[in-house]
Amino acid sequence: MPRRAREYADTGFYHVIHRGNGRQLLFEDDRSRRLFLKLLTEHTSEKEIDIIAWCLMSNHVHLILHDEGGRLSEAMHGLATSYARYFNGTTGHVGSVFQDRFTSVPIKDDRQLLQAVRYVHENPAKAGIAEIGRYPWSSYGDYLRGPGITHTATVLDMLGGPDGFLRFCSDGRYGWYYARVSRKVPDDEALQAARAALCGGDPGAIKALPRSERDAALCLLRDAGVTLKQIERLTGIGRSAVMRATKRAGTSMSKNDPVPERAAERAAEGVK
Repeated sequence: MPRRAREYADTGFYHVIHRGNGRQLLFEDDRSRRLFLKLLTEHTSEKEIDIIAWCLMSNHVHLILHDEGGRLSEAMHGLATSYARYFNGTTGHVGSVFQDRFTSVPIKDDRQLLQAVRYVHENPAKAGIAEIGRYPWSSYGDYLRGPGITHTATVLDMLGGPDGFLRFCSDGRYGWYYARVSRKVPDDEALQAARAALCGGDPGAIKALPRSERDAALCLLRDAGVTLKQIERLTGIGRSAVMRATKRAGTSMSKNDPVPERAAERAAEGVK
């Protein structure tokens, strides 16, 4: 089966995820983590790519990168090759260290960028490893104490500095994020994807929305990759009704219509 072509972001921002081959460990000690960060800095700098956020987990890494020159693949290939050479040489491991292909999720706007940055930093806490401020292998500390290898200015300018960053990290409006890596959303991730599309709203609340907002909310779910079967299960709205609604809404709304945003807000409020 041919690979799905990479999507490109007009903004130049990407959420990159690279996993160990077969979910194997990527880092055996702090020395290997420091070496990975050194190589990350070298390869991104060489390709004129800014590191916006990062987090090293045991068997995968999360990166938010800004790549205006379209050289992301070159940088990631160079990084993976260099680190694999080190890893195999020091551990005696033979074979591929990383999965064959890294994942890159295009970031389309400022809201998604903020959500992605927060999501990356929350990974250790969600995995039950450490509180967000106590985990040493992410860029969270760079945002509070100094940039380090991280280009923090973009996000800090949006949030009003380190104090604004702290407030943002506890702001529920940005707590829902889903990194979609395939055309269709897996069943076990459907609720997460739906809540992210609805800005944290309950998909079960869509049924009670006015018709135009209901249809717009259903379109948001479809655009997020949630399947008809999943939407039916999550919303309680029949499949044929979903098909009619998304077709009707898709043909009647202009690109700048405020209805989808209003529908997401209403779902997030629980349809008060």
